[in-house]
Amino acid sequence: MIRALTGSLRARLLWFLLAAIVLAAGAQALVAYRTVLKEADEIFDYHMQQMALSLRAGLPPSAAVGGLGSGEQNFDFVVQVWTADGVRIFESAEQAALPQLAVLGFADVRARGTTYRVFSMQTSGLVIQVAQDMAARRNMAGALALRTIAPVALMAPLLMLVVWWVVSRSLAPVSRVRGQVASRQADDLSPVSEENLPDEVRPLVQELNLLFDRVRHAFDAQKHFVADAAHELRSPLAALKLQVQGLQRASDAASRELAVSRLVAGIDRATRLVEQMLALARHEASMAAGAKSEPVDLGEVARLAISDAVAAAQARRIDIGISHADPAVVNGQPEALRMLLRNLIDNAVKYTPEEGRVDVGIASLGTAVELSVDDSGPGLPEEERERVLDRFYRSGEPQAPGSGLGLAIVKSIAQMHGATVALAASPTLGGLQVLVRFAAKA
Repeated sequence: MIRALTGSLRARLLWFLLAAIVLAAGAQALVAYRTVLKEADEIFDYHMQQMALSLRAGLPPSAAVGGLGSGEQNFDFVVQVWTADGVRIFESAEQAALPQLAVLGFADVRARGTTYRVFSMQTSGLVIQVAQDMAARRNMAGALALRTIAPVALMAPLLMLVVWWVVSRSLAPVSRVRGQVASRQADDLSPVSEENLPDEVRPLVQELNLLFDRVRHAFDAQKHFVADAAHELRSPLAALKLQVQGLQRASDAASRELAVSRLVAGIDRATRLVEQMLALARHEASMAAGAKSEPVDLGEVARLAISDAVAAAQARRIDIGISHADPAVVNGQPEALRMLLRNLIDNAVKYTPEEGRVDVGIASLGTAVELSVDDSGPGLPEEERERVLDRFYRSGEPQAPGSGLGLAIVKSIAQMHGATVALAASPTLGGLQVLVRFAAKA
């Protein structure tokens, strides 16, 4: 039973409501009993007082002790009359054994194993006592209270049925949602219907639909990654196979050296492609998981990204650094923003000739922040500036053929941060300028 109460919302509601009904009925019975008992005390006290007053002139002071005959009579009231000298001259029941009270008025007296309610008054040299067993009052109060709560007791089963019906009807939407989820196939991530759901259940279903949406995006990202990997790795692997065959056919040292250099270049290109694809997959997975944002200092991000690219830039004697950096903080994911800027810098370094220059800039423009990367390379034709943001699109420039994923990753990360990416001719270095504009500062 304890497991049912803690595990089932329906059982918990039913037990609590039924317990509330029982407790309410018990409380009503107790209140009714105490109310009736109080009213009975007031009524019987009034009757006892009136009975005593009616006997003030009914018995002479010299009357002998008398009563109603042998054997105690079964009356609710017991009457005794005493003289001023303490002589009992009348009793309505033999051997009532009620003591003569010195205190006039009402009092509760223990006698003969029970409690009596006694009213005493003195008049014309007599003391008149009228007493009643309290058990008679309690019995009457109990009978009246029982008659009061009897309708409730009779209606309780009907009320319990109504409670069961209301609880079942109220929880029907939860059962319907459970049935929808239970009947789904493993690959069915469509939203659960929110029709006719109560306000308490609708947020749960909405969060469930958001979870389905995130899982669907994760599955789509996985499918895209597998499809892209199968498509894009085919050509590099085929090229590596041809280069290995060329190395095997090389007849002299010069031919073998050329074949080895081509093989190494092919391996580097395949390695770079796999790294970029894995980076894109990790980024899309973090997007699907709904990673939390935090304030990020773009200046610190720029310094870390440049430190990652310094070795490659020095190998080609490229001057790389920060041209200007306004204080700027945006809400985002530090690692994702570092990946965005690192890809922009890597792309600029690859396409910039030796002894060229790459500048990184951070500008605070009112309520917006602009991140720029300029290079002194050949730039891009205007008709290709939008296409290079697509996956696996490579420019026709022969200097540094890449994987076609660097700028696609930049675009994806920028979209996740509510930023835009624009490509233009660099006004300072003459090559390509990439502008990432964030909508607002933190």
